[in-house]
Amino acid sequence: MNKDLLAATAIVLTFAMFVPYIRSIRNGRTRPHAISWIIWTLGTFVVFVAQIADGAGAGAWPVGVSGLLTAYVAVLAYSRRTDTSTTRTDWVFLALAAIALPAWLLTSSPLLAVALLTGVELAGFGPTFRFAFTHPYDERVGFYSLGAVRNVLTVAALEHYSLTTALFPAAKGIVCVLLVAMIGYRRMCARRADAMRSSHSLAARIE
Repeated sequence: MNKDLLAATAIVLTFAMFVPYIRSIRNGRTRPHAISWIIWTLGTFVVFVAQIADGAGAGAWPVGVSGLLTAYVAVLAYSRRTDTSTTRTDWVFLALAAIALPAWLLTSSPLLAVALLTGVELAGFGPTFRFAFTHPYDERVGFYSLGAVRNVLTVAALEHYSLTTALFPAAKGIVCVLLVAMIGYRRMCARRADAMRSSHSLAARIE
């Protein structure tokens, strides 16, 4: 399939992901973790530059668009204080990002920079996994499901395949799948717990 068409489809999916997600934040239905989104913003932009430098071509543009929208969500999450349950571990993740990001300036190897920043990106999922584990209904499964599909298309749209160009979107796609699975499992557990409480309450009333 045409690489430009794949890239365009990935960009359309990016907007399909973010528009409802942003709307749900504004309506108070979704409470994203601000630190995760700050980390993802920094990492995404630097990886976009590294991909362009390594000849990713059209496949890099979905990453760049994602970086812009991610920055907006980070600002929205911070300004609205959508999640105030920040822990010491969350600050550790942010510190790791701050330490790793300057590696782009200190190395002439795009691969090393992308590898470090992919690690930072995955670390950024830490606060979101923690928050979604305890609040599984405060994150949108559809958003991360589309994210997994979008990253598959992003990899397919690359004009030059290498670890530098493919590592970041491939890793994000895998983590999106894992996050969706975890949220689905936690929601199932929550429904079972609610059903058990309802049955116990009904039994108590009957007695």
